[in-house]
Amino acid sequence: IPGEAGWSLVAADYSQIELRVLAHLSCDPQLIEAFRQDLDIHCSTASVIYGVPEGDVSPQMRSAMKAINYGILYGMSAHGLSRELGIPHEQAAAFIEAYFARYPKVRAFLDAQVQQAKRDGYVQTLLGRRRYIPEVNSPDPTVQQFGARMALNAPIQGTAADLIKRAMVQVAAALESGRIASRMVLQVHDELVFETTRQELNSLVRLVRRIMEGAIVLDVPLEVTIKVGPNWLDLSPV
Repeated sequence: IPGEAGWSLVAADYSQIELRVLAHLSCDPQLIEAFRQDLDIHCSTASVIYGVPEGDVSPQMRSAMKAINYGILYGMSAHGLSRELGIPHEQAAAFIEAYFARYPKVRAFLDAQVQQAKRDGYVQTLLGRRRYIPEVNSPDPTVQQFGARMALNAPIQGTAADLIKRAMVQVAAALESGRIASRMVLQVHDELVFETTRQELNSLVRLVRRIMEGAIVLDVPLEVTIKVGPNWLDLSPV
């Protein structure tokens, strides 16, 4: 709940930020275009993988593609996908192959991250922050696979982390310079939480959206969902 009586909480959340970062880092034209057209990325992927119009994509199809879209970021194997979706291993492997056929530059980018980690001992975020991964050259196959998964994910998740930290710094400076009473109180993954007065609500929403969506320039637009409410549970979109 807000720290002052009569104030409201404002939660601003980056939408699908890791997939947008992946689109930018991989330079995959299909993935970039999907975000530029503001498509439902999971529905769009399901349409291609299953070979049906987007209007015929069922909730189960979309859920499966969502698992793949995010599983790819963490190096999910066909075994892991089959276990998560409760489908045969062969079908899970076919889904992953179909995904990479749809987004070939994503596979090239991910493979390149593992090779860089093996060669240089680290991977790095878009802003140049390094993650050292000695595990990728371990003689132990299990440790080596763990290192490879870190090499796949660190540039993407790390860039998302860099992005929200940059947004936090810029928002904090704007609140201070504007002598605004509203306060930034919490960061949770891709979300920033504020508390604000009724009088400052609209101006805070505009300020936060502008800064968060412009904190870094990608080849795809950044999208921020903002919700307002009397507590962190009862929030409504604005």
